[in-house]
Amino acid sequence: MQTLLDRQAIADVLSTYAASIDERDMRRYRALFDESVEVHGFAREPLRGLEAWLAFVDAQLERFRSTQHMLGPQLTRIDGDRAHARTDLQATHRMKEPKGELFILWATYETDLLRHPEAEHGWKIIRHELVPRANQTTR
Repeated sequence: MQTLLDRQAIADVLSTYAASIDERDMRRYRALFDESVEVHGFAREPLRGLEAWLAFVDAQLERFRSTQHMLGPQLTRIDGDRAHARTDLQATHRMKEPKGELFILWATYETDLLRHPEAEHGWKIIRHELVPRANQTTR
């Protein structure tokens, strides 16, 4: 029973991740991560620490009028107080410039989590990686 509850809680972490970005709710987004989070695949070099990650995200969001992150199937492995989630993603980004342009990304999130009983969903992200599959820019 605990495994099913943990799987749902981890799915809720990733769904909150997507919704928080799309709604620009950075307070809620911040709460999903451990202070020492490592993030790979979004920038040329890994981003280490929550403040570095949030500064990067803030700068990237300035480029977009809006975004929509749609999550697909998720595979989760749980080992005690640690877990790994593989989550498919399609993200649509409406660009500010050039006006009306869409950037669509197909990718996979590889996310490691640590149990944090005080966290909203009981888990926090300690490592997050974007694995791009393809992208397309449209007008």
